[in-house]
Amino acid sequence: MKAAIVKEKGTIPVMGHFDFPVATDGQVVINVSATALSRVSKFRSMGMHYSSKVNFPIVAGLDGVGTLKDGTRVYFALPTAPYGSLAEQTIVNEKLTVRLPDGINDLTAAAIANPAMSSWAALVFRADFKPGQTVLINGATGASGSLAVQIARDWGPRRSLSRDAMNRSCKYLKPMRPLHLT
Repeated sequence: MKAAIVKEKGTIPVMGHFDFPVATDGQVVINVSATALSRVSKFRSMGMHYSSKVNFPIVAGLDGVGTLKDGTRVYFALPTAPYGSLAEQTIVNEKLTVRLPDGINDLTAAAIANPAMSSWAALVFRADFKPGQTVLINGATGASGSLAVQIARDWGPRRSLSRDAMNRSCKYLKPMRPLHLT
């Protein structure tokens, strides 16, 4: 199959041919339709991220969207090495897949997952955010920041503040309905 292959630590991927994955117990083969290029994906694939434990060559890519054998659309994360998401197919632990609703297209689902999880983890684990608290979100006009505004709003803060110096950016945030803009 066609794939973006990282041949050794610290090198960039090159297009080439890689063996098709074969499902084993607890694993599913996914026909990849979309994948996002994130910093974590880049550095993990190159063996330069703290979570990298790979033997090269590998297929680059950390997560994505695709279809299962029965046609079910799923988001997937952490393909089983040496496979990655930048290929025609990948193999993933079936517990690391999430069925996608019909209302979201493949490109959006692939692109939104990493910033959404980053925002959620920052609010839940780092800030220990609880409903009824006030939350301040810096950089609310970026992908992670705008998702953090929406996540915080949906959890019911007493007040949600987002700092942004540009009036144009505040107009961008208004449809997300933060409770207060500064």
